[in-house]
Amino acid sequence: MRLAHGLDINHPVHKAMVELGKRLEEKSNGQLIVKLYPSGQLGAERECLELLQIGSLDITKVSAAVLENFVSDYKVLSIPYLFRDRQHSYDFYDSTIGKDLLHKGGDYRLMGLCYYDAGSRSFYTKTKAIGSPDDLEGLKIRVQKSHMAVAMVNQLGGAPTPISWGELYTALQQGVVDGAENNLPSFFTSKHYEVCKYYSFDEHTAVPDILLIGTERWSRLNERERQWLQEAADESAIIQRELWRKAEEEALKTIKKAGVKVNYPDKHPFSEKTRAIMNMFKGDSIAQKLIRNIKSMN
Repeated sequence: MRLAHGLDINHPVHKAMVELGKRLEEKSNGQLIVKLYPSGQLGAERECLELLQIGSLDITKVSAAVLENFVSDYKVLSIPYLFRDRQHSYDFYDSTIGKDLLHKGGDYRLMGLCYYDAGSRSFYTKTKAIGSPDDLEGLKIRVQKSHMAVAMVNQLGGAPTPISWGELYTALQQGVVDGAENNLPSFFTSKHYEVCKYYSFDEHTAVPDILLIGTERWSRLNERERQWLQEAADESAIIQRELWRKAEEEALKTIKKAGVKVNYPDKHPFSEKTRAIMNMFKGDSIAQKLIRNIKSMN
């Protein structure tokens, strides 16, 4: 089974996929083998999704922010400050509600297998720390190709600039953008800390990664093979959480040594300024129900 994604091989999500492959091979007694194509070898996230849809690729990992362009219900996961803390997001991933969302992509020939923790996303910039939304005024901030990400940066006063992940290092270097927003391990493994010397923990969103299989490939698996794959995916997701925690600790230590100035702004002004994003869901009863269910989780 061919599994392609855009991340570096040192990234905790890639390491979780390696674990998935090991467990699947063990469970199937060598009948199912995963071949990994990391670092964008087969294209960026959108290209990999399209390859899944036509059956030219079996499995991929994409951010829920990119997936929202294919399966609109996923846009709920990009709402700023939707999750209270990390445990709240884990509770959602493991819940019936979370699993129901994974199965929403069938009409688009995409089926979710599990969520991978992608931490919280924060702003990082070249010339100054972001201490409040006012500091984003006039700054060009790279975002994913996601309507929600664009809306969020607009609300905060920045100029959202969609650029593919693979092109971002050069865009930062050349001044095409003034900064970006992402989680700490991705900031580190991408080496963006070599260009951006300010990382501001506003933690505006906690958008998970989704491991997906194309329904064309899924339909060719028998019941036992499906069970092996689902079990291997679920086990890799639990392993990934610990890998992620360690990767965050290591990344923070390393970027500080490299001279990155880390600050922890008050999140309340960011939360208040992005509250209007909820208006995007007026008239969408399915999304509103999902938001209510997530927020009411204990």
